[in-house]
Amino acid sequence: MSTKVVLASGNAGKLREFTQMLKPVGIQLLPQAELNINEVPETGLTFVENALIKARNACEHSGLPAIADDSGLEVDALFGAPGIYSARFGGDGASDDDNNKKLLAELTDTPASERTARYRACLVFMRHADDPVPIIAEGHWDGLIVDEARGEHGFGYDPYFWLDSHDCTAAELDPDIKNQISHRALALQTLIKRLSR
Repeated sequence: MSTKVVLASGNAGKLREFTQMLKPVGIQLLPQAELNINEVPETGLTFVENALIKARNACEHSGLPAIADDSGLEVDALFGAPGIYSARFGGDGASDDDNNKKLLAELTDTPASERTARYRACLVFMRHADDPVPIIAEGHWDGLIVDEARGEHGFGYDPYFWLDSHDCTAAELDPDIKNQISHRALALQTLIKRLSR
């Protein structure tokens, strides 16, 4: 028997990834759009706060448990920016290209060795809108920001996110490998362990 859970996201890629990983633990994911739940403004100041806002909104409007995530890129030379503003770093309505151009412009005078960065993901599982103890799981993925885009996979900052461990950018990784080692995959693995207890 499976448990129905709302995914508080309209991202088709996330839905595929989460569905695949959560099926073995008996969770049937429903995208919030299928239930006519609109996205909510992300007014939090941290990844955790934004994920909680999204999960609570999905619970309130569906009466079902919900999973939400908030994630982004943190660059050490930029004091953790773009962080929670990763999707709109280049301004409201910014494209991936706009965001990447701004990132590279901000790092113009930063030597390659000091361009350390990480993707961070925070997942929240809420049983209901008033859940006093939501399950929170976090994952991070370390890399460096490079000047030239490489690779056709992924999205966002992936073409510029260099992985020493694989000698390529995140956008050059096979999607199946990325879904095992990325920040979101690690957070999801932690969440699954906690849900299975």
